Parts: sequence; structure tokens; C-alpha cells
Amino acid sequence: MGELIILRHGETEWSRARRHTGRTDLPLTARGEEQARSLRAALEGRRIVRAVSSPAERARRTAELAGLAVDAVDPDLWEWDYGGYEGISTAAIQERRPGWFLWDDGVVPGDAGHPGEDVGRVGARADAVLGRVRPDLDEGDVVLIAHGHVLRVLTARWLGLEPRLGRLFALDTGTLSTLGTEHDRPVIASWNVPGHTR
Repeated sequence: MGELIILRHGETEWSRARRHTGRTDLPLTARGEEQARSLRAALEGRRIVRAVSSPAERARRTAELAGLAVDAVDPDLWEWDYGGYEGISTAAIQERRPGWFLWDDGVVPGDAGHPGEDVGRVGARADAVLGRVRPDLDEGDVVLIAHGHVLRVLTARWLGLEPRLGRLFALDTGTLSTLGTEHDRPVIASWNVPGHTR
């Protein structure tokens, strides 16, 4: 059985500033492009049978720079929809809502009543992605290229945990992690591993 390889896209201006970046599609910074290129070596020699990307340009560009040919773009790999918290940092939100924590408190509606998502909805999307790619793991490794929060939720679901326990898995930009099995039970094989930069 292959491993599920998850790549978090490289740095953007908003990720560097720690602003919630859900559906706003920002390009990679120069550092983000270098992070993506640095993942190429970790992917070489692997038996990759499928690469699936979020629709976001930052994810697709990361895949390209990492040397991957994307086989499918899956809208369920979009980042958490932050509603009214899009583009705002946790520190700024906590100035208005002391003690606010995304994983416990969720988001507020955005403009024109745009609701955003709760963690359960993100979990349902992650389950759908896992359901689609699991059969491919019988043939080799599958790579998912997406975003920090959705990949953390996906990892929780891989392990059979409730979606909100994705909070336990910090995930930096431009990193590679692998999810696999041990004695037919789901495990994290590696986590939050940066590529090798010059």
C-alpha cells in the first residue's frame, strides 16, 4: 500500500503575515516558490500514481515547482472558508473576541451574509477527498497539494479523529508530510518536513 503525501503550499504574503487565507487566491512569494522547489528532492524516487490539487493557484504552482503533474483539481481541497475572518489574523480577531480560537469558536458570516464554514463541514470535505483517493493507494503513493487547516483536518480524519482535533497538527508552509498505515491501522509516517533549500 502506498502513502498519502500531503504538501502544504509555499508561503504567500498573507501566510507570512499570519492572516487567514481561505478563498482569496494569492500568489506564492519568492520564498514560497523556493520552498516549493525544495520539495522536489523528497518526491524523487517515489511511486506516485496520482497528484490532486486544490483549485487555488498557490497550490497548483507549488505542485508545478515540486515537479508534480497534477492529475485532478478537487474543490474539496480548498482551504477552510473563513467567512468574515478572511484576511484577518488571529491576533486581530482576538482584539474583538478575547480568547477566540478557530477550532473551538468558528467563523462569523462575511459580506452579504456569506456564512463561511464550520469545522464539521471542512471535515465532511476531507472525508470526501479521502474516499476518492484511498483506492489509488493500492497502486502507490498519492499526493495532495493544499492548505494548512484543511490538511490538518484531513489528517485528523485519516486517523479516525474528529475534525476539530486537526488543531493538534501544526503545519508550516512549503512542507511535506506522509500518512500511512502500520499493521493496517492509520498512522502519521512523517510530519511537517521542510524541503532542502540552498
